[in-house]
Amino acid sequence: MSLIKLVPDQLEVEVDSGTNLLEAVVEAGINLKAVCGGSGTCGKCQVIIEEGEAEVLDQGNLSSDKLERGYVLACKTEVKGDLIVKIPPESRLSKHQVFIEEEVDKREDILTEEELAATQKLKLDPIYRQIELELNQPSLTDNVSDLERLQIELNRDRDLSSLQASLPVMKDLASHLRENDCKTQVSLSKLGDNYEITELKSLDDPKVDYGLAVDIGTTTVVVELVDLATGKVAAREGSYNKQANYGDDVISRINFVKENEGGLAKLNQAVIGTMNSLIDEIVSQQGIEQSQIKTAVLAGNTTMIHLLLEIDPNNIRLEPYIPTVSFVPPLRAKELNLKIKEDGLIHCLPGVSSFVGGDISSGTLAAEIADRDGITLFIDIGTNGELVLGNKEWLMTCSCSAGPAFEGGGITYGMRAMSGAIEIFDIDPKTYEVKYSTIGDVPPIGICGSGLINLLALLKDVGIIGRSGKFDEELEHERLRDGEYDKEFVLVWADDAGIEEDIVISENDIKNLLRSKGAVYAGIRMMLNSMALTEEFIDQVLIAGGFGNYINLDDALKIGLLPDLPLDKFKFIGNTSLKGARMSLLSEDKFEEVQEIAKKMTYLELSAENYSQDFMDEFVSAQFIPHTDLNLFPSVTGK
Repeated sequence: MSLIKLVPDQLEVEVDSGTNLLEAVVEAGINLKAVCGGSGTCGKCQVIIEEGEAEVLDQGNLSSDKLERGYVLACKTEVKGDLIVKIPPESRLSKHQVFIEEEVDKREDILTEEELAATQKLKLDPIYRQIELELNQPSLTDNVSDLERLQIELNRDRDLSSLQASLPVMKDLASHLRENDCKTQVSLSKLGDNYEITELKSLDDPKVDYGLAVDIGTTTVVVELVDLATGKVAAREGSYNKQANYGDDVISRINFVKENEGGLAKLNQAVIGTMNSLIDEIVSQQGIEQSQIKTAVLAGNTTMIHLLLEIDPNNIRLEPYIPTVSFVPPLRAKELNLKIKEDGLIHCLPGVSSFVGGDISSGTLAAEIADRDGITLFIDIGTNGELVLGNKEWLMTCSCSAGPAFEGGGITYGMRAMSGAIEIFDIDPKTYEVKYSTIGDVPPIGICGSGLINLLALLKDVGIIGRSGKFDEELEHERLRDGEYDKEFVLVWADDAGIEEDIVISENDIKNLLRSKGAVYAGIRMMLNSMALTEEFIDQVLIAGGFGNYINLDDALKIGLLPDLPLDKFKFIGNTSLKGARMSLLSEDKFEEVQEIAKKMTYLELSAENYSQDFMDEFVSAQFIPHTDLNLFPSVTGK
């Protein structure tokens, strides 16, 4: 065994010799950035070995200066003896800025909770409900069984045929009815096309029943506690998904499962642990018992649901990209080790394909796209880009391989929206001096997604880069210099940074950003083209997700990320994955509607033979600022 001391945290962990250093650091309770899932390609999990013996398997893209100072990639280093390891701030995965719904009223162009509720006209009819009954007293002439009498009374004026009863209910039924003079409060839980009798209570039982609505995102997880009697949200908590220790995007996590023994179990435990820690917070805040949470509705992309269920996701990334399951049958909480009522039913909202999951079905429900006459473009940009186009007559969806650039992946100093991330820039067009603001108003350690979009637009506006994303070769300024691998522009000098080096944007970083924005715009064009439509036919553009909430529309249009439409056509609608899960929890009609939405959607597989060349043409054309065809962006070009 080897003892590893981690500074400046003053933590210690004992591991077997040969243990991967990244896993050892995570085991000690420190979360490191690991965008690539431990393959050594992202270079984000940098640590400094101050003392001790370790075997470095690969130096990755570490600079010669860092190698001299003792830096190694944790994922490519094995423990061989006792170590003292320093964790620099830029390598830490600190608390993520999670978009919570209370933030919606901070921006005028966001649909508020009240506005959304008004348009939804939600009838409160939860998938876990309580019904008060008074049964006929049994007699020698009325001698049907207690369960049959209960089922008969439940079906009076209700369509609840084929009701099932759990074994605990059947065991308790006889004594419960006789102790309560045949008066009871029956709890029913949605089970497939019918309901299950899950609990019996006396009429004076004061306990409130709750349900959970959960958004399982690749980056963040948000949990809502909902009062099933009133439909009100009692509490809401969010955190980053602890799977981030094993990769930033779904492909890197799938690769981690394939390449590491026990990888699937680790990712499963990470997401369950994230959810349970949020449930613990909520239960503690509200002073309730876990057993009062009776059911849960979960929305997540296809990979997240496979990992949640500990189902091997490998085929998702392999042609022809077939998931194991899209419509998940109801599960018991104890099967997932989820901290709610043990036999409570867990419902995963249905997906459409390997790369369009239940989060998009849920978002489509929340945005009411299938109820509208006009054509809606729905955009959810996170570690990937999912798009929906349609109206009440038809729905089309696709996933564009945007990659994790807008979450900081593949960008030298890119990072998630955490403390120290630069989110807004200002560049003087004459002196090229750079001003910025960071999350938490602390010294900068990197740049988050909204900051990268803003930066890309500014660099083009002031002439530091051209339409192709390359730096102006005639520009002479101390901030523009030759880096170790390519040209780079200094955004923050080391003396002002929260790390011991300059923060820069390189030409390769810009190329990766252009690829990401190009993939999203190409996906939009492909869906329009397939329906013989142009941008002018779009009635509204709805931008969903936490990252989407922080996008500056002017910047997004300038770089060609979004179609050039009047600004009043754009609306930010927050976490629609969570909203759709809540709607499905509180309304049986909405629960059924989201199933129909998933069945109704036409999935456009952009890599299929009949689309791949057209997509590639659109993709290449979109890798300019704003686009190769300037006629598509008249407001940007002033034409």
